[in-house]
Amino acid sequence: MKPFLLKLFAPRPTFHLDITEDEMAVMRVHGQYWRELLDKGIAVVFGPVLEPKESWGVAIFYAEDQAAAEAIAAEDPASKAGIREEVYPMASVVHT
Repeated sequence: MKPFLLKLFAPRPTFHLDITEDEMAVMRVHGQYWRELLDKGIAVVFGPVLEPKESWGVAIFYAEDQAAAEAIAAEDPASKAGIREEVYPMASVVHT
């Protein structure tokens, strides 16, 4: 298994401040999806990043290859709802 980084791009810079009820519902299911991957040992860590200019999400996870990593991202409810995600391979991951 190889490590990958997923970046979830918020629909707007103020997303974390003015998220709508519909968006919150999508993000709850998105969080559940990644929690399940964490429980299965696929995801290592995930969560929101509050950069001063905008918010975005990050997940570090394992997959067989880029195609499998892209498939995991494609099944993410946030991705299915039209929130853009990008997946990048990582050289290595050090964690406990």
